[in-house]
Amino acid sequence: MKFSKLFPTCLTGFFLIGACAPGTRIKQKQTTSVNPTEKVESAFTGPKRRVGVVDFQNKAPYAQARLGETATDIMITELVKTGKYIVVERDKLDKILAEQKLGQTGVIDPATAAQAGKILGLQAIITGSVSQFGVKSEGKDFIVSQSKQQIVECTVDLRVVDSETGQVLLADSGKGVVRKASGKFLGMGNQSKYDETLEGEALRAAIVQFMTNLSSQLNKKPWSCRVAAVEEGQVYLNAGIESGLQVGQKLDVFSQGKEIKDPNTGIVLGRTESKIGSLKVVSFFGDDGSIGSVTSGEVPKVSALCRLAD
Repeated sequence: MKFSKLFPTCLTGFFLIGACAPGTRIKQKQTTSVNPTEKVESAFTGPKRRVGVVDFQNKAPYAQARLGETATDIMITELVKTGKYIVVERDKLDKILAEQKLGQTGVIDPATAAQAGKILGLQAIITGSVSQFGVKSEGKDFIVSQSKQQIVECTVDLRVVDSETGQVLLADSGKGVVRKASGKFLGMGNQSKYDETLEGEALRAAIVQFMTNLSSQLNKKPWSCRVAAVEEGQVYLNAGIESGLQVGQKLDVFSQGKEIKDPNTGIVLGRTESKIGSLKVVSFFGDDGSIGSVTSGEVPKVSALCRLAD
């Protein structure tokens, strides 16, 4: 009689221990959350914008130096994934900054960003920093089981600078949180060590929040390109197939004059400009260049500004 009562209990214990035998994998749960920012919606218009990303700074105390570089790589990846931007290679941007002796202090201000952007024909420069970063663990101990949760939190700040005027088009920040749970039962199972991949996931969770607002702000400014050369009546533009232009596309051409500055702040608000004619795209050259023919007005000079015709 006693044996019959003990047998189910022993059998249950046998299966519990067997379920946690060495080599058995305990499921780990991982969650990612974001702190959404206020969204500013605007429709995507025109060909691709040409932008550059300056290396993000790491301003978080005690955090690893690699966080800034990781944040920069994620920002570039997310921009390319949208299909709305041509992202200039970091090597080219770094070379220009070095050649022009810009950003030697490690801080890229709006004026510096605008100067570098003009040289590379960019419409915007994106800068940012990892302002906060923290790692912590939370756990619970019971008689027969233990649970542990790794938590990585970060805050990333972003600035988008207009390459024409040096104005800050967007200043935003986002917070990313990643949690990874693991556990043990009867001293067996997997209570994992710190997982460095969580850093990248937390940074990505913060950065993806910027994308809607970033696109909205850039789309508020009309798409434009520049006249790169003029030869035998043909006008060569610094935008083509890669930018999304099409044969037959009509462009208005403007000459630009002096800068207009805010009398109180000294910030460049824009330039005087006047329409001098119109072009039509007739063919392409290189990876991202096009050739236009003048349909009205005068033949433009090099660096003249072109916008999509109304």
